[in-house]
Amino acid sequence: MDTHIIESAKRCLQCKKPRCREHCPIKTPIPQMIQMFLNGSIKDAGDMLFKNNPLSVVCSLVCPHESQCEGNCILGNKGEPVQISSIEHYISNYYLNSMNLRPAEPKGRQVGIIGSGPAGITIAFLLALKGYRITIFEAHDKIGGVLRYGIPEFRLPKTIMDKMQQRLFEMGVKIRPNTMIGKIISIDDLFQDGYEALFIGTGVWRPNRLRIKGESLGHVHFAIDYLKNPAVYQLGERVCVIGAGNVAMDAARTAIRNGAREVYILYRQGREDMTARQNEIQFAEIDGVHFEFYKTPLEFTHQGVRYLETKRVEVETEQGPEQVTAEQEGFLKADSVIVAVSQLPRDIIVGNTKAIDVNGKGLIITDEYGRTTREGVFASGDVVTGARTVVEAARVSKNVAQAIDEYLSNK
Repeated sequence: MDTHIIESAKRCLQCKKPRCREHCPIKTPIPQMIQMFLNGSIKDAGDMLFKNNPLSVVCSLVCPHESQCEGNCILGNKGEPVQISSIEHYISNYYLNSMNLRPAEPKGRQVGIIGSGPAGITIAFLLALKGYRITIFEAHDKIGGVLRYGIPEFRLPKTIMDKMQQRLFEMGVKIRPNTMIGKIISIDDLFQDGYEALFIGTGVWRPNRLRIKGESLGHVHFAIDYLKNPAVYQLGERVCVIGAGNVAMDAARTAIRNGAREVYILYRQGREDMTARQNEIQFAEIDGVHFEFYKTPLEFTHQGVRYLETKRVEVETEQGPEQVTAEQEGFLKADSVIVAVSQLPRDIIVGNTKAIDVNGKGLIITDEYGRTTREGVFASGDVVTGARTVVEAARVSKNVAQAIDEYLSNK
């Protein structure tokens, strides 16, 4: 066991009104977790964490802890906060390797889960524990969704997803990989085959385009596609990433780890406007990523990116020096370009299904409990909210699982 984890746990003040828990979106019982950990009840602590959040082992790695639990630890006011994420991950990873989940008595009722990202996995675990017969339909060859195919290995090891898949198998959950619901198998087909409730958690896998000249060239790629399997891409030595969110940071850092010698982030605004987490930006800088600000791409060419640079310059006027905006074109040489400017949901399911309403962005419309406009069909996660954090998907999906259980119980 890492000594720093024990020492950090001992520093916890066991606050009567823990701000760490209050600022956790899924209200992880942090003081109790730490107390149980120090008292030698690690398995009980792991069980408590799992029941509160089946994705605890994942959230402990990928959550923005600096703005949630750790960022609100009272010890951080004058020093270092308790390393809550490290403690939680140690406990949750231990529990994932040793858990022996026993579902309730079989209810003989069948629920279909379309998509196995954060929302789908959460729903699958919670409903399987209640005794429902669960089948997961996954478009890829393994479960995980964005957890496996969108977050790089250096941030979230794939072995964690492998273990979660094995635990689902052990609970009797059926998984149909390489199966995209919508065209060949429809929502109507699933209901006809005896599924009494369906959950859609297909995420946002359709990359947003810049719609500028050159976006279809052979050396231009979309980040969401690149991150699925970086090893199959030959990017060359000099790579330009367009975007300023966490996906852009992941793509840039992944490119460096896969052979690129120089990686540039091109962004139309300034550093203070970037949507990526500050620590992700800092890690990108540590990894050697270069940042080019106030540069808007105009065209992709075979040699690189033509852009428009916006600068604030000082000019002399009759009233004296004055700051004005000046624009000039520039060019960044690049062997490859990666576009990372957000994603949208695919329309394969809703485009082939009646009575499931979507908004102007193609996101599925639901109420607060995940009920769609079609009876018996529920949804949550990024396909409803757009790209959000993993813990947010888990939090909402807990409520959706309860709503599905109530719906089937009253049916």
